[in-house]
Amino acid sequence: MKNKLIFIIVLSVFSGIVFVGCERKEIKNVDSKGESIICFGDSITSGYGVNFDESYPSILEGMLSLPVINAGLDGDTTSEALKRLKEDVLDKKPFLVIIELGGNDFLRRIPLSETLKNIEEMIVKIQNYGAMVVLVDISAGLIMSEYYKEYKKLSKKYQAIFVPHLLRGILTQRGLKVDFIHPNPEGHRIIAKRIYQVISPFCIHRK
Repeated sequence: MKNKLIFIIVLSVFSGIVFVGCERKEIKNVDSKGESIICFGDSITSGYGVNFDESYPSILEGMLSLPVINAGLDGDTTSEALKRLKEDVLDKKPFLVIIELGGNDFLRRIPLSETLKNIEEMIVKIQNYGAMVVLVDISAGLIMSEYYKEYKKLSKKYQAIFVPHLLRGILTQRGLKVDFIHPNPEGHRIIAKRIYQVISPFCIHRK
């Protein structure tokens, strides 16, 4: 019985390793030769309402022990972000780019089709550069639920890493926000942890 239990544990561990390996192979540019991680987004990424070192990119840098560049800009829409993609992202030689955008498109009632077109163009340009893409879902329950579905489709289509439900529980708890939509330091720690759990297997070889 003991030997059988040991065998099951070993088999489970081995299966897990194989599964993770398969997942890595399914991500485009998994062996990217870039130099840094770039968080490309809007006010949530820039850290509106908190100190710079309390923003999730700064926390993520400490968790990964790798250089992380905060390329967040308050109020950015996907069309505005696309214009600064080269200067703020590609010119900085990334090996992995986290895209956190779409919230301002939603607030300004920009058609989802336009948002998706811009996100798709970002993904293609980043991948053509040779970096991995992480697409972040910022839906909150029924709010922006259609964004979740479409972002997930884009991630699968382009073999990008997908982080679902980034703001789950944060937007509905007063103790995790500085205002109606922006996370406080604790909220940023939760965000950093959620992103870390998804991307850390793709960053291990960089250390």
